Amino acid sequence: MLRSKLFWSLVVFLPLVTGCTVGPDYQKPVITSPIQFKEAKGWKVATPLDAEAKGSWWEVYNDPVLNQLEAQVIISNQNIAQYVAKYQQAAALVDQSRSSLFPSVTLGPSATRSGKTAVTNSYTASLGASWELDLWGRLKRQVQENTASTQASLADLANATLSAQTTLAQSYFALRVLDQRIHLYDQTIEVYRKYSQVLNAKYTEGIIAKSDLTQADQSLHSSIASREDLIWQRAQYEHAIAVLVGKMPADFNLEKQNKAVYIPNIPIELPSELLERRADIAAAERRVAAANEAIGIAIAGYFPSLSLSSSAGYSSNHLSDLFSAATSIWSLGASATQSVLDFGSNKAKVASARAAYDQTVASYRQTVLDAMQNVEDYLVKSTSLEKEFSAQQKALAAATESARIIRNQYEEGVIDYTSVATTEATRLSSQQSLLQLQSTQLQNSVALISALGGGWSNQNP
Repeated sequence: MLRSKLFWSLVVFLPLVTGCTVGPDYQKPVITSPIQFKEAKGWKVATPLDAEAKGSWWEVYNDPVLNQLEAQVIISNQNIAQYVAKYQQAAALVDQSRSSLFPSVTLGPSATRSGKTAVTNSYTASLGASWELDLWGRLKRQVQENTASTQASLADLANATLSAQTTLAQSYFALRVLDQRIHLYDQTIEVYRKYSQVLNAKYTEGIIAKSDLTQADQSLHSSIASREDLIWQRAQYEHAIAVLVGKMPADFNLEKQNKAVYIPNIPIELPSELLERRADIAAAERRVAAANEAIGIAIAGYFPSLSLSSSAGYSSNHLSDLFSAATSIWSLGASATQSVLDFGSNKAKVASARAAYDQTVASYRQTVLDAMQNVEDYLVKSTSLEKEFSAQQKALAAATESARIIRNQYEEGVIDYTSVATTEATRLSSQQSLLQLQSTQLQNSVALISALGGGWSNQNP
């Protein structure tokens, strides 16, 4: 009987809940994208899978160690963990706001004992319900705003994850190229050390001038110093990788590895697909949607709010007959509130919401412009680096041949050792520059993949 009274008291007001939703309906801001990237001439166009996960894009580099490290980033990186928690908070807010669309039911049993000249007891058991009717769509828009914010938070999580994966890959490749450069210095130092020993013996026998010996020692110790400079750089990259995978630098170690790193060919997406793929663009667009709903919430403040309340139960001075028909009680009520004079407060809220919306639209469009610039920058850099790498290879070949000729001339006694030291230094510098260019190419390729949203389809159009 109690449930029946409560149910019907609420149903009486159900026709009142049908109302209108005030405020503008969301329209996604229009962005005009170019037909193709300016710097994408000669690049293969990919077919993106916008609705699917991007996958393990780093696997295109065919490096098992990198694959293992990237898998640890998602699990152990603490920056990503923070974004996971932020997303969970946003999702909880959606559930909280959605619950406001439904009645709130409370159970209220009580017992009191009072007296002055005589003692009296009072027992009550009641079931109450209250419901704020969403006549103007304020609560609905609150749910939609929180939902859009949650989607933006999820996109932020994806963007933070991609950023950490990108930083890890770039740090890893920088470290691996440093391994090659250090190995090159190891070989060079060994050659210089042996040659210095030979020249020392010749100087002792009076065959050569002391200047030849000191020049050889200068080349040896200069190479040792340069090697040490690369050692601390490698250590710093190793420390950075440790933090990215959630480990203490003291507990993390990457064995040296002297082998060339594979640089993949990266197919390029069309600009229109880029808008749907990049997580930062998605996050910015979802924030525009959330700001649009906030306008409707503010406009709803101009209209009255209506709440229904209902309760039913029993009240008696004797516990034994508490639940008898004679002790039943019930109540049914409605309340409305309307702002009559607020001195422009709500008008200011609406104006603020509209300005906030305009801000998010501008931010969204700027995010798209920045994304387009990033891709264009990395494309032109990639093209130039390929040409630069090819030219540097030719320069190294010429420097190697020049060093060979000069060394033969020195062995024949035609020239002094200064010329040998100069050409050897040029050859070593050219070889180091070539490796440094390879490092730049690798990091630029990772940055380009990241700028494209972290992957592409393996299917050709």
